[in-house]
Amino acid sequence: MANVILKNLTKKFKEVVAVDDISIEIKDKEFAVLVGPSGCGKTTTLRAIAGLEEATTGEIYIGDRLVNDVQPKDRDIAMVFQNYALYPHMDVYNNMAFGLKLRKFPKKEIDQRVQEAAEILGIENLLKRKPKQLSGGQRQRVAVGRAIVRKPKVFLFDEPLSNLDAKLRVAMRAEISKLHRRLEATIIYVTHDQVEAMTMASRIFIMNDGRIQQLGAPLEVYKQPTNKFVAGFIGSPAMNFIDSKIVKENEDYFIDAESFKMKVPSAFYSKISDYVGKEVIFGVRPEDLHDKQFTSNATPSNTIKAKVDVVEPLGAEIIIYLACGKHSLISKVDTRTQAEVEQNIEIVINMEKTHIFDPETSLVIV
Repeated sequence: MANVILKNLTKKFKEVVAVDDISIEIKDKEFAVLVGPSGCGKTTTLRAIAGLEEATTGEIYIGDRLVNDVQPKDRDIAMVFQNYALYPHMDVYNNMAFGLKLRKFPKKEIDQRVQEAAEILGIENLLKRKPKQLSGGQRQRVAVGRAIVRKPKVFLFDEPLSNLDAKLRVAMRAEISKLHRRLEATIIYVTHDQVEAMTMASRIFIMNDGRIQQLGAPLEVYKQPTNKFVAGFIGSPAMNFIDSKIVKENEDYFIDAESFKMKVPSAFYSKISDYVGKEVIFGVRPEDLHDKQFTSNATPSNTIKAKVDVVEPLGAEIIIYLACGKHSLISKVDTRTQAEVEQNIEIVINMEKTHIFDPETSLVIV
C-alpha cells in the first residue's frame, strides 16, 4: 500500500475552479473520507488522483512516485464507482477477473485472486451469475471484489453506496470498514453523506467550494469545528445557529438573543472579551438541548421557554421543533419527554458544549 500526497492541486473547467489549491497527505493504510455537499470538488479530487481528470496545476504523488503524467492504468489504483460499472454479458467471475486478464496474469493466479476476493466478500455462490441476477448490494460487492483482485496500492471509492436502500447502506458501511481492517489498505472514499463519513473514516476531509475546510478524526471535527460551515454540515440534525450579541454584566458574559439570554461558561471569557457589544452567531447542537424534566443541571441562566411546533418520535430519540420568540430551534430529547404540539416547554442548554462564531469570517471564536 502507499500514501497519497496532493501538493497545491487545482482543477479548472474553463473559468470554473472545481478544486482550489488543495495540499493534503493521506497516510499509508488510512481510511480517508472526502465529504461535502454536491459541487464541492470531492469527486473531481478523486478523479484527479485516479488520472481520469488532468490537474490544471499542482502535483499528485502515490507513494514516492509523481503520477501527473502517468496513465490511470499504470497508477496502481483501483476505483469503485457509484453505478457499479459491471459488464452485463459477463458472469461475476469474469467481471472480477477481467482486469487481470487484460494484464496477462496467469490463469492459475487469476483464479486464486478471484476466489480469495469472493471469500472475503461472501459471494462465492454468486460467481456464475450475471449482474442482472444480483441485488444492488450483491452488485456492489462484485464491484468491490473487482478492485480487491487487483491488489492495488490505493482503493478509490466514489459514492459507492448512493444507489442502495437505507438498511443496505448501513450493512455495506460495516462491510467496507471490516474490509479496510482486513486488507490494511489505503482507502480514499468520497461521499456527501456525513453519517458515512463519521462512521467509516480514520480521518475526514471536509470540502466546500473546492477547498478543504477542515480535516481530522471524526469526533475531533464534530466537537471542535473550525468554522460555521463545518459545524452545520457535521451532525444530524444540523447545529442550530442563532444571531446574537455578546453582553457583559458585572464580571459575567452573556449571549443575548433578544428572545433569551444565556450565561456563557467562564472558560469562554478570554476568547470572547473582544466581542462585547458585537454581533455573533451562537451555535448549539440539537442533542445539547434537553427537556428540563429529565436533566439535573438546570439553572435560570441556561434554561429557555419555547413552544413545541413539531414532534418527531424516532424510537430511540425524539426530535422536537421549537419556537422561541423569533428563533426556530431543533432539539433531540429523551424518549421520556411527553411534549405535544402547541405545548410550552422548558429547555435546558448545555452551554459547555456550545460554540460562538464570527458572523463576518464564519470562523469559530470558541
